[in-house]
Amino acid sequence: MRLDSITVLGGGPGGLYAARLFKLANPEATVTVHEQSAPENTFGFGVAVAARTQRNLEAADPVTQAEIIAAGRPHDIQMLVGDQATRVHNGALIGIARTELLAILSRHAEAAGVDIRYGNRAALADLNADLVIVADGVSSQTRTELHDAFGADVTTAGGLYLWAGTDFALDTAIFAPATTAHGTFVTHAYPYSANRSTVLIETDEATWRAAGFDATTEATPSDQSDSTALDYLTDAFAEHLGGHRLIGNRTRWMRFRTVRCERWTHENIVLLGDAAHTAHYTVGSGTKLAMEDAIALRDAVAAAPDLPSALAAYERDRRPQVERLQEIAHRSQLWWDSFPRRAHLPVDQLMIAYMTRAGNVTLQRFAGTNPEVVHRGLAQFAEVDPSHVPTEAIVDWVLTRPLEHSAGRWDSRLLSAGQRDQLSAPPVCDDAPTGPDLARIDIRLDDPWNRHADMLVKGLHDLGQKGWRGYWLTGPDDRGSVLTRLDVGERLRAETGALVVVEAPAQFTDDLAAGLAAGRADLVCARPTQATTAD
Repeated sequence: MRLDSITVLGGGPGGLYAARLFKLANPEATVTVHEQSAPENTFGFGVAVAARTQRNLEAADPVTQAEIIAAGRPHDIQMLVGDQATRVHNGALIGIARTELLAILSRHAEAAGVDIRYGNRAALADLNADLVIVADGVSSQTRTELHDAFGADVTTAGGLYLWAGTDFALDTAIFAPATTAHGTFVTHAYPYSANRSTVLIETDEATWRAAGFDATTEATPSDQSDSTALDYLTDAFAEHLGGHRLIGNRTRWMRFRTVRCERWTHENIVLLGDAAHTAHYTVGSGTKLAMEDAIALRDAVAAAPDLPSALAAYERDRRPQVERLQEIAHRSQLWWDSFPRRAHLPVDQLMIAYMTRAGNVTLQRFAGTNPEVVHRGLAQFAEVDPSHVPTEAIVDWVLTRPLEHSAGRWDSRLLSAGQRDQLSAPPVCDDAPTGPDLARIDIRLDDPWNRHADMLVKGLHDLGQKGWRGYWLTGPDDRGSVLTRLDVGERLRAETGALVVVEAPAQFTDDLAAGLAAGRADLVCARPTQATTAD
């Protein structure tokens, strides 16, 4: 399909990359980017680019990707909790300065013939192009103007975070908590150049308020940095900063906004990147999603006979990938929001919990890339020497570990479907058990850490006071519900000390094993899919 004119609103990574790809695919077309900020006003620190994204960029535009790789800084990941540390080799993960990434993308866009107009805030009404690509970010003016056309929905998280930097390169990316008089803060930090690192710090609202940051946030203009917070956090994370201080760049506390749209297209307009969808920063996805959107949009337009068909194909093919990543990101967000609750785990076991937190990395896959960490973490889970942990069939090994618990002893962590009625029963009117003494609970929650979950956990704790020695968690058969049950199981184990059994269809046995190893369940039941989960 031929396009004579393409206009891009927004000169971030997604917009610039889309402009170059479309100009290369349509050499005779006029491709224009409108970016309201000047290049020297760019803010932010580093951007992380994972291996899979790098492969996608390499296939789409090897010339640009080569320069991104050359400017990037590869790094591993460390989890640091107290005096414990563990390190994960993370393949081709790189960090790159956001300013450098934008410079590379703008340079290559202009080399292809794209007209980039900085300091220009274009209005939709003034545009006359065959295709308008809207890449103006999470606060998209276009999405706001056409709210009903796109069916936009924006939700705001309860936790708070801020982006900062520091003037030295960390040896690796680090995840580390810091407990202060006001509560716990957690940093995600990584190097992105020879003398710079990104330092993202997050906390819960109660800690944020206790430290007085509600007041400092209110007093900090949007174009300035919260110097009080930066000074406080420099002290809190001093052991990781090696005498360096945190640097601000419009650094202030924020709440993450999750953007979802029922439709990404309207007439000849298409949303791209954060304008259309966001995914939590703990999966490093904003830049990735935007640039991969650009590739998918370019491909859809190239293959279609007309623009309506192209935009329909783009959304049909791309949406499932985005929604899957949004689900992974949501689970990752919930895990980090609740991180202080599991910081007591031995650090290698905690790393297993981190890597399997969202269900996209299995135990066996993690063991294939970092066998030493997994061996130590599984040894901590099973309370054995690491030499006793096998290198193959580790899922089976986890499931067959014995369990000693105040509620009894089991030769294996895996229960059969037939044991369900032998060991558990639905509680009736909060009475004491008269037969099986594991309370069978049907879990149907969207968030295992919200107030509805709080009420559920309190109610189950009350059951424990009446003689129920533990909980058998059931629920819907879909994978998302299984992962949520495991998260609820983690809460119950930590907050009640009672025995927790999590039941799931047999095809999710790998998830059940990861849940055991990460401390989300004591026992599991893998049952045939067709078996009922309701009483």
